Amino acid sequence: MTYLQLAYLHLATVLPAFILGTYLLIARKGSRPHKTAGAIYMLLMLCTAAISLLMPAKVGPTLFGHLGFIHLFSFLVIYSVPSAYFAIRNGHTVKHKKNMQGLYIGGLLIAGSFALLPGRLIHQWIFT
Repeated sequence: MTYLQLAYLHLATVLPAFILGTYLLIARKGSRPHKTAGAIYMLLMLCTAAISLLMPAKVGPTLFGHLGFIHLFSFLVIYSVPSAYFAIRNGHTVKHKKNMQGLYIGGLLIAGSFALLPGRLIHQWIFT
């Protein structure tokens, strides 16, 4: 797969995840729609993280010529999703809430903000 194809696939998973994540933050917790949307959100975020790990870093220093600082957010997602899932399954609602808020803030808001920086593909698409 080319970098551009991966970028489109990444967007196809992260944009609905952003919409669902926003809904989940404001919706009533524990309801059937919350649980269903949460499961879909978690899967979308895991797909987003997996896809991003296939995309080489284009800005800044890299590890092995591939991984950059932006990939730390992918690892945050890969840790946070299972952690949040097992927390709620074991009745640890506070831990679940903190993991999900961290996932949304770090995995979507902060990482998404970095995507808008010069040198990144999204920046090129929007600003040039």
